[in-house]
Amino acid sequence: MAVEVKELLEAGVHFGHLTRKWDPNMAPYVYMERNGIHIINLYKTAAKIDEAGEALAKIATSGRKILFVATKKQAKDIVAEKAGSINMPFITERWPGGMLTNFVTIRKAVKKMAMIDRMKKDGTFLTLSKKERLQVDRLRAKLEKNLGSIVDMTRLPGALFVVDIKREHIAIKEAQKLNIPIFAMVDTNSDPRQVDYVIPANDDASKSIDKVLSYVTASIAAGLADRKSDKDQDDDNETVAPTKKRASKAVVADEEE
Repeated sequence: MAVEVKELLEAGVHFGHLTRKWDPNMAPYVYMERNGIHIINLYKTAAKIDEAGEALAKIATSGRKILFVATKKQAKDIVAEKAGSINMPFITERWPGGMLTNFVTIRKAVKKMAMIDRMKKDGTFLTLSKKERLQVDRLRAKLEKNLGSIVDMTRLPGALFVVDIKREHIAIKEAQKLNIPIFAMVDTNSDPRQVDYVIPANDDASKSIDKVLSYVTASIAAGLADRKSDKDQDDDNETVAPTKKRASKAVVADEEE
């Protein structure tokens, strides 16, 4: 999916923050200043989307998960939809402290959800008192809200994709500690040095977030498709190999006769 500068422009990806709020480390990505607002260089944004997309596709092809993080109001629904469409985990509620650095504990909480679901299936849930059932239901709802979207993430993610690194600073720090690659939309008020793959972009407008994520998730989807075709090819090769073996055995038997 080729990145079109015109589409980025129409989505308002170029609008940065007020000049007085800028981070000087974003200078390489700023094109100009207009009416007290920094304008992002969209040609650099397009190049960075391509670069990030290529790296994310490789991670997806390797079979590792990419965790999307966006808890700000205008990004939540977009991230949930886009990440969900490619079956990737996402956090759109409050970031659970220790989500990465204390992953074992987070997995225990996820397993607790599965245990409650099993209780409901096998009838154990009905043996509880009314008060206990209410407590269990509340716990299940709370866990679902905060961790429901990472149920399939059985190990640490291969990468983090963040919308607004200032807001998600705890997630950024945890990923840095564990050397997990960080991909992010970085606005002019943020320090790009915290991120491995910077996508200079307006991280406040829903149209901008939607446009950038469309490109990013398309790249990941391409990586997943490559993985599937490689897997299918391996399965075909495994099927062909025994057939060839049987055929060669038959030839040897004929020759012996």
